[in-house]
Amino acid sequence: MIRSSLARLYWACSRWKLSTTPAPTEPSILIGAPHTSNWDFVLMLAIAWRLRIRTHWLGKDSLFRGWRGPIMRALGGIPVDRRNPQGLVADIVERRRSGEMFSLVVTPEGTRGSGTYWKSGFYRIARDADMPVVLGYVDRTTMTTGLGQTVHLTGDVSADMDVVRAFYADKSGMRPELRTEPRLREEDTASTHAG
Repeated sequence: MIRSSLARLYWACSRWKLSTTPAPTEPSILIGAPHTSNWDFVLMLAIAWRLRIRTHWLGKDSLFRGWRGPIMRALGGIPVDRRNPQGLVADIVERRRSGEMFSLVVTPEGTRGSGTYWKSGFYRIARDADMPVVLGYVDRTTMTTGLGQTVHLTGDVSADMDVVRAFYADKSGMRPELRTEPRLREEDTASTHAG
């Protein structure tokens, strides 16, 4: 209730407009993209709190050091050791299979700087835990943010990512010059093997 009230106050005062489809009715992977600024995190939390979605989110382990650790965990954070991320997907999937009910906010660009590929962890978690992917967005051009369409992944990585790319094609992020095109390394690997 407190989080929802805080989020309502935030949206009343924010210059950003919340434009969203109805909240997901089942645990989902909530994509936060384009991820070009630390403010993306604030916006995604404000969206989740306003829509009363129980969420966890992934953050680099350095955010959880010292006095920030308890605060970040209280906000739903799960630390990620980027040098050793192998067990993370399995851990999240196991938590879901054991009956924990939560949605997971993921920023698959993995960095606020421009890159070549999105991180594929969100895709593997969604497939292995049978969770739909909800496309959350930040668009500076229109000053809108929110949750867009829900995608049920098929396992055909290129076809699934074509849907994701089409959705984000006109979304600029806070800093458009740092935007990374939605593409997974696995897409290029698959096309190399097919050729």
